[in-house]
Amino acid sequence: MSHDSRTAPRICPLCEATCGLTLTIEGTTVTGARGDRDDIFSRGFICPKGASFGGLDADPDRLRVPLVRGDDGELREAAWGEAFDRIAARMPDLVKAHGPQAVGVVLGNPNVHTMAGSLYPPLLLGALRTRNVFTASTLDQMPKHVSSGLLFGDAHAIPVPDLDRTDHLLLIGANPLESNGSLCTAPDFPGRLKALRRRGGTLTVIDPRRTRTARLADRHVPIRPGADALLLAALAHTLIEEKLADPGPLAEHLEGLDELAAALAGFTPEAVAAACDVDADTITAIARELAAAPTAAVYGRIGSCTVEHGTLASWLVDVLNILTGNLDRPGGALFPLSATARAPRAAEPGTRNAAPGKGFALGRWSSRVSGHPEAKGELPIAALAEEIDTPGQDRIRALVVIAANPVLSAPDGDRLDAALADGLDFMVSVDPYLNETSRRADVVLPPPPPSQSAHFDFAFNSFAVHNQVRYTRAAVPLEDGRMDESEIHARLILAVSGMHGAPPSAVDDLAVDTALARAGAPKELAAGLTGESGPERRLDLMLRLGPYGLTLEQLLAHPHGIDLGPLQPRLTEVLRTRSGRVELLPDPIAADLPRLRRALGDRPAPLVLVGRRHLRSNNSWMHNVGSLTGGSNVCTLQIHPDDAARLGLADGDTARIESSGGGIEAPAEITDTVRSGVVSLPHGWGHSRPGTRMSVAAAHPGANVNQLLDGTLLDPLSGTAVLNAIPVSVTPAH
Repeated sequence: MSHDSRTAPRICPLCEATCGLTLTIEGTTVTGARGDRDDIFSRGFICPKGASFGGLDADPDRLRVPLVRGDDGELREAAWGEAFDRIAARMPDLVKAHGPQAVGVVLGNPNVHTMAGSLYPPLLLGALRTRNVFTASTLDQMPKHVSSGLLFGDAHAIPVPDLDRTDHLLLIGANPLESNGSLCTAPDFPGRLKALRRRGGTLTVIDPRRTRTARLADRHVPIRPGADALLLAALAHTLIEEKLADPGPLAEHLEGLDELAAALAGFTPEAVAAACDVDADTITAIARELAAAPTAAVYGRIGSCTVEHGTLASWLVDVLNILTGNLDRPGGALFPLSATARAPRAAEPGTRNAAPGKGFALGRWSSRVSGHPEAKGELPIAALAEEIDTPGQDRIRALVVIAANPVLSAPDGDRLDAALADGLDFMVSVDPYLNETSRRADVVLPPPPPSQSAHFDFAFNSFAVHNQVRYTRAAVPLEDGRMDESEIHARLILAVSGMHGAPPSAVDDLAVDTALARAGAPKELAAGLTGESGPERRLDLMLRLGPYGLTLEQLLAHPHGIDLGPLQPRLTEVLRTRSGRVELLPDPIAADLPRLRRALGDRPAPLVLVGRRHLRSNNSWMHNVGSLTGGSNVCTLQIHPDDAARLGLADGDTARIESSGGGIEAPAEITDTVRSGVVSLPHGWGHSRPGTRMSVAAAHPGANVNQLLDGTLLDPLSGTAVLNAIPVSVTPAH
């Protein structure tokens, strides 16, 4: 380290693990990143993504000033004032002429990885008053939100496995050794699984691929892709049929236990075995092991969500935790309590049950073209293209895209790309890159690199396996000519709402006043808030109103975080159902079960496609970091040796993959880590479109797996695109 070097703590914003980093900085340049050994949550753990922080931060392809489309149709660099002037001149007039539903908003995965991306989009949606909201959730996690909403009355009440205390962990459709976890914030997930094994616990992994996680397991079950809900239903049926179900103290909080037993009748291990390609004895053994374990947790993720029965699978994960008495129990699955959460609710007077809540409803409105019901206020992102290119009243004419690249991440990117190019009157992108989607924008607003931004994990602390709170200010000053990400969002809100020219602080002041009113807190509290910016004042308020009564000053005094203790039982605090109880068999779930029952008789396709995660990647937005390219982070079609021999493919040959949405080509990687009848391609590739400015990604473009999909196949309850268990044909390319 040179004499002018210094270090600064930073929470890693590059995946859901939220590890603490120690950055080495020379001048204003991040020259290194290592794990922060003093971080109260991650204890020094770091993965390749965190180690690449400096490379991502200094990426020369990151935009530094806004881009505005000129009269010649080309994007050119512009001053910040000109960019917001353009938005203010176009967006309010479009809304006035065509109504608020003429505007669509797309929110991508990176939004939940930044402080501004969490704080401001809700205010933007309020200003625009549009129902055309599309997010990455309908590409990965919406089934879990819907099932939690139906079970507990709150779509954000998602129990997480108590990794550090459980005796038995069953993972289905999850590969945390590669993904670092999802809807389960756990730094050093691999180390936590190894600790489970060391203390004599059991790890069961259900996955059609022999992933790194599966290789660590006591039992790996290579299920047929897409059959997750069937296998989970058989496990639940076995627990009930063999009288192994024992909810314990949960019983008084349950509604519909008898109805659940009747609804699952027929999903016997013998009945589902052929469809799952898992023998009945194995299914029965897994159920008995779950019931016999002193504590156990079932955890399912993207592989079990992005299938035809994703919501049913997500529901059944919690049904199993409930039937075994492991929901809301140390060592089972518990509800985290973040420092900025709403204050806990009291139980019903005279009882231990929660007071009745508003409940959770689906389908309060539907999409214009195909009539897809909303879920959690969102419409399926797979329907975005048709909402733009189909004529009619309330057609989307203007789009605001924040940290999203749906041309690569959503089905049928070719159609969406054409819709963005020819079907919109105006488009704004908030994005650090000119990527496959933002290249179609009329205005591009680039946020600064992460070292120049403060960081607080509003979303991920709500899914953490240990209650804690951490906050880091910007590690280096904002570079000349850049605008803070929070100010970008605030000025965007002002520009679209007809308040262009008002100070950005007006947005934060309004947010503070609204939060105080909703909490029933005195307005005078606002005067005592501390912080150097509007976002810090808002954070201070949320901490003060939160369950621990913390302040921003306390966080700043503890740069490595504050330990708030292990997860605790708190079911009655989170329940928001109309009954005040866990509603085990909600009507939408009961109505969808016959569709699952019909799947028992489906004839499996000869070859189906599944996705896969890479440790050195996070969807499309990290493919421009040179230090993360190569190794296992490549876009290949993994195929079993038997299938390769049958199809005439050798390792490294170019394979042609075709499905309902079209065809793509990718190098074949012959490996027995995928079961026969299954091929695998990673998500987020296809960086070959002209007009982007991502040189590293363009040099390693890969193939866009989502171009195999036409966008019509969705999980009906959540609107989530079916990205796994897709029937495909594979041939040698010519």
